[in-house]
Amino acid sequence: MKVTEYFEAAQGRTLISFEILPPLKGGSMKTIFDTLDPLMSFKPPFIDVTYHREEYIYKKQESGFYEKVAIRKRPGTVGICAAIVNRYGVDTVPHLICGGFTKEDTENALIDLNFLNVRNVLALRGDADKFDGRFIPKPGGHHYALDLVKQIKGMNEGIYLDENIDKGEKTDFCIGVAGYPEKHFEAANMNIDLLFLKEKVEAGANYVVTQMFFDNQHFFNYVKACHDLGISIPIVPGLKPLTKKAQLSAIPRNFYINMPDDLVKAVMNAKDDKVVKEIGIEWCIQQSKELKAANVPCIHYYTMGDQDTIMRIANAVY
Repeated sequence: MKVTEYFEAAQGRTLISFEILPPLKGGSMKTIFDTLDPLMSFKPPFIDVTYHREEYIYKKQESGFYEKVAIRKRPGTVGICAAIVNRYGVDTVPHLICGGFTKEDTENALIDLNFLNVRNVLALRGDADKFDGRFIPKPGGHHYALDLVKQIKGMNEGIYLDENIDKGEKTDFCIGVAGYPEKHFEAANMNIDLLFLKEKVEAGANYVVTQMFFDNQHFFNYVKACHDLGISIPIVPGLKPLTKKAQLSAIPRNFYINMPDDLVKAVMNAKDDKVVKEIGIEWCIQQSKELKAANVPCIHYYTMGDQDTIMRIANAVY
């Protein structure tokens, strides 16, 4: 089923979903199953599987010069989706990104997913390469998530990159996109960010999953602003619990979001990370309960391989 069909079938009940990371290259599917096995007790209708662009390292050659070498640390998203469907009979949402991929790479991935009967994708621009400082698309790739949405929508209409393909197979992907309750860090302001989102919706996006946030009012304000702009597709809040004191600076630095004063004070006064984790779990539980009471279509948890923490939160909320 499509993600949006699950929302419709729920009839106002708040669903639960989880997002997982592929294992590092050389790792095993066992790490994925160890994460998901206990979480499946909550009967998530779908599981998100992230995709990661290539990274670059500079490898010293015998000549003394350095060669820029591309490596992909977390491959296997498509295969992981197939393994999850086979093991649990649960739908998956693979992430597709612009960074590090050509349009043909994307088309081939979509063809593979279509053959596997995967009907949901999340279309993202992805991060800039750490050596570039700003996002630069791979030659032949997309610069914006909007263009990626258009390509997926085109394949849903039987349009392929090769113009010689006549009456190509029409895919049937449900397209998710990212939302930013505190705006994307590259957007000039929230109004511009919302207009970019509206463009993606008009291009074919079917639902939104937000970046993490720690103040629900940001999410509620965001949803209202979307509705005021005519964006009516489902908007799913994404949550991640705070577990370490160092995250007070790391999360705002990496994700450009604000931490509520009460949460910051509690964490600053905590004697160690064990206490911080308890504070973060309780904060996330209260966030989840408030969001659930507001009848959000789903709560999406970023597991980051920490299934025990997410289990405690989900047990308290669902």
